[in-house]
Amino acid sequence: MTASSQLTVTGHETKESSAIDQEPMVPASSGPERPERPGERGGEAAPVELRADCIADSAGGLTFDLNAPQDIQTAWSAALVLRLRGGDGADDEVRLPLGPNGAGRLRAVLPSTVALAEGRWNAYADLGDGGDPRRLLPGVNDLRSLVDRRPLAGIGRLGVRIPYATKFGNLALRSWLRGPHAEAGDILIGLDGMTVSGRLYGAVPAAGARAEARTRRTPASPDVTPDPVTVPLTVEGTEFTFTLPYEELAGRWEQGNEPWDLWLRPAEGARPVRIARLLDDVADKKQVFSYPALPVPAAAGELRVGPYYTLDNDLALRVAGPAES
Repeated sequence: MTASSQLTVTGHETKESSAIDQEPMVPASSGPERPERPGERGGEAAPVELRADCIADSAGGLTFDLNAPQDIQTAWSAALVLRLRGGDGADDEVRLPLGPNGAGRLRAVLPSTVALAEGRWNAYADLGDGGDPRRLLPGVNDLRSLVDRRPLAGIGRLGVRIPYATKFGNLALRSWLRGPHAEAGDILIGLDGMTVSGRLYGAVPAAGARAEARTRRTPASPDVTPDPVTVPLTVEGTEFTFTLPYEELAGRWEQGNEPWDLWLRPAEGARPVRIARLLDDVADKKQVFSYPALPVPAAAGELRVGPYYTLDNDLALRVAGPAES
């Protein structure tokens, strides 16, 4: 695949990804229940497990270093293969040349200039021997350069790739490709609402800049879009802050757990940008970052409102009814 020039559309889609960690395959390390002899399957030597150490750079590139036991033979066409989970298009597979890197090691490099569509990419090694690509296992990840990453403020497109181990113990990448991008920073929870600070990449806040909370509730009519709850931004260069009161969100509650997605509109009439936290080394923040849901009085009773990160690391709020709190 050649480097793509397509950007992720940051429009009005607000549903969370459904392909969080669903691999339509058996684990790479699985084997038979009763092997004939240790290290053999069906009378044949079991293939050597291939592990990849990953090193990230501050520009968004990744280097993969694979173990290469002496009995592994590679051809000139050997490649590290990345496949977009759930994808079936020509751009949903990326092949990176895989060559020697010292004794017992193979290396492949994913430059920051090669764009990966947003999603989860499974990693394989094609040794060029005519066999099927083999699923890679995770090795040691050096992701220090991703911690508190600060890309150039004027960057038009932001690419983020974070390697992680799947629930089956295989190597995969979580990829984001956004432009512009609103990076969430500190989140302060108050009794009446929350204050969010962050930084905007690929655009500069101007007159009319505001934050918007949009309900994910299905509208009663396809021709009717519920109005968002909006609050103004406090801006200093490309850094922004806003405070979102909970009262109006609670006043619009109808039933159950109601999620609201947070967006930033850089200027009056500009395309809105999803607020997310991508610039660190945590692939799935929903299970790591936890914020309190506080009681908020409403006509329907006491509700609970609090922020959370979605499966795609986008920032959202949940309004829970009395039965759910």
